[in-house]
Amino acid sequence: MNRDSQSEDSLSIMVLENIKNKLIHAFRNTGETRDTLESTTGPVSIGRSYQANEELRRAKIDGAISWLRSELLEMRSQDQQLAKTLLGLNAEIQRMRESISGALEPEGEEHH
Repeated sequence: MNRDSQSEDSLSIMVLENIKNKLIHAFRNTGETRDTLESTTGPVSIGRSYQANEELRRAKIDGAISWLRSELLEMRSQDQQLAKTLLGLNAEIQRMRESISGALEPEGEEHH
């Protein structure tokens, strides 16, 4: 893995972690409001149920982030394969151009 790939990985991980933290923060804020309401109006079991739901949400968020990470890594791999293919095609085109231009030159003259 080269330096560019490693820096892209680091950047992708930082972006995904930022999204994860924002989602967790958003869920936590709505949860704190619910906890306040439950503590003043409902039994303790509602709070436990909410806590279980919160853990489930976090697990889903973590799963979604993992899926995004794997998709981004797969896309980068495909981009690298495509770049190699395009570079190979470019080299082949250049080789063919040189071959054609060499065949079209009159004998005894050099290509400048």
